[in-house]
Amino acid sequence: MVSEELMLLHTNDIHSHLENWPKVRHFIQSQEKQARRQGHQPFVFDIGDAVDRQHALTEATLGQANIKLMNEIGYTAATVGNNEMLGLDHAALNHLYDEANFPVLVSNILDATTHQRPTWADDYKIVTTQAGQKLAVFGLTAPFERTLPLLGWEPVDIDATMERLLPELQAQADTIILLSHLGLPTDRDLADRYPALDVIMGAHTHHVLPDGEWHGNTLLAAAGRYGSHVGTVQLTLENGKMTSAQAKAWPTEAMPELPEDASEKHTYERLGNQKLTQRVIAELPTAYTRKLTDKHRLIDLGLASLQEFYHADVAMLSSGMFLTDLPAGPVTQKDLHDCLPHAVHPMLITLMGHELQRLLLEIQKNRAFLLGYQVKGMGFRGHQAFGEMVWSGITQDDAGNWWVNEKPLDPYQTYTIAGLDHYLFIPFFPTIEIAGRNQMNYDVLLREVVAATLTKKFKSLETL
Repeated sequence: MVSEELMLLHTNDIHSHLENWPKVRHFIQSQEKQARRQGHQPFVFDIGDAVDRQHALTEATLGQANIKLMNEIGYTAATVGNNEMLGLDHAALNHLYDEANFPVLVSNILDATTHQRPTWADDYKIVTTQAGQKLAVFGLTAPFERTLPLLGWEPVDIDATMERLLPELQAQADTIILLSHLGLPTDRDLADRYPALDVIMGAHTHHVLPDGEWHGNTLLAAAGRYGSHVGTVQLTLENGKMTSAQAKAWPTEAMPELPEDASEKHTYERLGNQKLTQRVIAELPTAYTRKLTDKHRLIDLGLASLQEFYHADVAMLSSGMFLTDLPAGPVTQKDLHDCLPHAVHPMLITLMGHELQRLLLEIQKNRAFLLGYQVKGMGFRGHQAFGEMVWSGITQDDAGNWWVNEKPLDPYQTYTIAGLDHYLFIPFFPTIEIAGRNQMNYDVLLREVVAATLTKKFKSLETL
């Protein structure tokens, strides 16, 4: 009889929170050494969303610095999350893993042009243990049908993928491991419906399973978000079959910190900021601030940028999107990244006049709540209230009548509104979701739209 002990280590949803990276790396390397001393073979996996452009170094290198850091660990395999898939344009993602020393596994995404697997991805990996037993490892990522095609990716139905893949994997291996960037509810459902899955290491919903979770004979494991935990799964294989397994999520805050860790974390920030600071995009003659009562308001630059990007009739933008002011003088990519670190994209909304009026009433109704509402997720990065929704091209007179570009709002006229995809995904403006004809542009971020307008309006000295 062949019996073998394996140690699976896993990370997920790091989101470029590199402040935890030294501890994560030390722990993984220490656990690998300990496993080998005990005669247990270690494997290391990442379950996606390692890359997030909210970090200056990630922004400056379009994620390639993150891959170099992952190379230091030497992952057995990784899958991608929605942040890699949607946070980078098609060309940037095609080159994200150029220097990776690990395979990227994703079975439910195709290139929309070729209808083939992306060049940077493998369908699955068959891992042979030291004793000759075989593990089949594959990855699935969140199949966002509305947004992935905007960047040239074609999501494939999860069940269709499972039905295609499982017979092939079962023919080659006795133990099957899924790297799932699908979220806990989906992981539980898959475990219940596909008992051939032995282990699901999960991500996407940022959940922690301190001691794993069993569904039938399938073990679920997950390690939170931002490097708050590192997961381990101890497996016993006998003649290729998993006979026992134990999962644990280890809190990073309890891990020892080495004296050099602080310097390492500072270096990540310094290098990223240094690269972004070197890229001057404009020369502002005066400071622009977040205050809506000031003469030179950032919100007006943002509105003008969106309206010009789409040549729209009007534009809408929430004041809380801006996290910092922009000072007079040279404006660098670092300044704009500090101000607008969000993974938020421009969106053109087309509404009939009566629908636009309903949207305006929704905004009025929710105004008091949204002024203090702390925004979380939906592409927003930072800690700030939603704030005031500000319009360009729309005013209301003392009698309560709406005017669009100095003409009475016509309930039967079609209007185009430049806004953000963020307003589609948050639940406060149902008219956008229900009635809007919405065109999202996922190959550009809000800060890049604003940067283009700044460069055009206030040329930098470097371009003169």
